[in-house]
Amino acid sequence: MAGLATADICDTNATHIENGDLRVLHPDFKTYGKSKSFSGPIMTLKVFEDNVLVREALETKGEGRVLVIDGGGSKRCALVGGNLGQLAQNMGWVGIVVNGCIRDVDEINECNIGVRALASHPLKSIKKGNGEKNVSIYGSISFP
Repeated sequence: MAGLATADICDTNATHIENGDLRVLHPDFKTYGKSKSFSGPIMTLKVFEDNVLVREALETKGEGRVLVIDGGGSKRCALVGGNLGQLAQNMGWVGIVVNGCIRDVDEINECNIGVRALASHPLKSIKKGNGEKNVSIYGSISFP
């Protein structure tokens, strides 16, 4: 991805942005992890304050994919922590995008993946297994 400017991608793909095929992540997301830029095929999850499906997804072979998690924008607990960041790295995921919070920031920053999240929060999530997989959600997986 070196040399690919996000602004240029947007300019070149204006039609795809207009019709919704390409979406740009809002600038509210903070950058974590060693990979400051990442892209790949996505897997999506929609969960709320419950990270059981997140762990299940990251336990599968990432094969260069990006896990995009719609956590409803909750800032009351974390959906990804250091153990899941390490798991993602070990399983071959290139990135995680969380519309919600992460924790264990120092540990995640040591992982060779890219992570985007709204904020960090010290509380862990509940563990009930509620949520949906492979749902249509909004966000971009290409970051400057």
